[in-house]
Amino acid sequence: MAEIDLAAARVLCAGLLEAAGMPADTAGQTAVALSVAEAWGRSSHGLLRLPYYLERFAAGGCDPVAELRPVRAKGPTAVFDGGNGLGHWQLARAAEHAATLGAEHGIAAVAVANSGHAGVLGLGVVPMVEAGLVGLAFSTGPAAMPAVGGHRAVLSTSPIAAGVPLSPRPAIVDLATTAVARGKIAAVAAAGGVLEPGWAFDAQGAPTTDPAAALSGMLAPLGGAKGFALAFLVEALTGGLVGPHGATEIADPLSSSAAGSPQGIAHLVLALDPGCLDGDGRAPERLAALAAAITSSGGRVPGTTHLLPREIPDDTPVVLADPLASRLADLARARGIPVPAGLAAAP
Repeated sequence: MAEIDLAAARVLCAGLLEAAGMPADTAGQTAVALSVAEAWGRSSHGLLRLPYYLERFAAGGCDPVAELRPVRAKGPTAVFDGGNGLGHWQLARAAEHAATLGAEHGIAAVAVANSGHAGVLGLGVVPMVEAGLVGLAFSTGPAAMPAVGGHRAVLSTSPIAAGVPLSPRPAIVDLATTAVARGKIAAVAAAGGVLEPGWAFDAQGAPTTDPAAALSGMLAPLGGAKGFALAFLVEALTGGLVGPHGATEIADPLSSSAAGSPQGIAHLVLALDPGCLDGDGRAPERLAALAAAITSSGGRVPGTTHLLPREIPDDTPVVLADPLASRLADLARARGIPVPAGLAAAP
């Protein structure tokens, strides 16, 4: 295993993205998302993804210089076209806009059509919770989940994120509606491991613990039919409502053979001002009581262990499997970018 710190990871990501043609501001915002994914323990959506994004840039499947183009705005709603760009910075910009609209109107909905993979969806609710708002985020992706009783993938992992402004720490919940995120499968495959039983099926629909078979196969829905129903709701709100593509039309971002195919992913962000929905002026007390009831029972309030991006120390360690570390080092050398010391010795 190789180790670098968070600051070095952020600089490396930004440098590689800029070398691939991304402007400094969007490359920097994307680099923050990838490095925070590592700090949050979501390495499946962190630096592991970077070589695939670079491959998609080179193949024409994703536009490094894409801009967010306003499509329409009406009251507290707005729609943008992502121009086939990376979703990390586009989701962040949509969330920032939703926070502004939500503070003004009490509620907001901001959509991004024609975008790319957005990484850790929970980052899409950070601007809302930092503004004291409740945030919700939804996204779609390539089909990976079969219907209960079905034999081919029809829905993506259909992730959901929610942020609730609690004190002293906000709750940021981020989950896939499959038994496990597809990126987790890729991380296990990269590390040469095996999957937990019940996570995935192979291409023929048979249960498998082989991550390679799972990546070319399907993921089990979380909680069976209920998980599939929840995934259907997410797909309806994103691929169906926003577009342009539904899950069955979206190119796999982890597939080299699909690197030249635009994804057309949709994101939807919602913001709610608690003060506008508070029936008796006691919402903060009730939220605090809810959190206290959970902790006093011996439990943990979901999502409260995540530090906000601005709170994460630069010296936070980022541990990378040797094959990934070596690949990132090679990519940096090929582009004349300084290789962090922790990667230089990777085999």
